[in-house]
Amino acid sequence: MPHFLIHNKNDNVGVAITDIKAGEEVEGVYIEDMAKGPKINAINNIPLGHKIALSNLKQGDTVIKYGRPIGSAIKEIKIGEHVHVHNIKSSRWGKWRKSQ
Repeated sequence: MPHFLIHNKNDNVGVAITDIKAGEEVEGVYIEDMAKGPKINAINNIPLGHKIALSNLKQGDTVIKYGRPIGSAIKEIKIGEHVHVHNIKSSRWGKWRKSQ
C-alpha cells in the first residue's frame, strides 16, 4: 500500500496519504499512471496531507508539486524530510501580499 502520492513525474515532493513515522520506509505512487514511485526512508514524522521530499533540495531551490512551482526551500531539505512552512516559502503568499 502506498504512503504518499506523486502528482506529476517532475515533482520533487509527494503528499502523505497516511501519517508517516520517522524512520519508516515508505513508498509512493504516481497518480498519472499508478506506477510505483520511489521507496524513501522518512526522516521526520509527516502528518496526513503534508509533503515529503523526494529529492535533496538546497536553499533557494524550487519546490515542485502538481508539476508546478509552489515555493522555494528556505534551507537545505533532505530526501525523506517533512516539507512544510518551516522549510519552504510559498509562492502563493508573496502574490497574495502584493495584492493587499
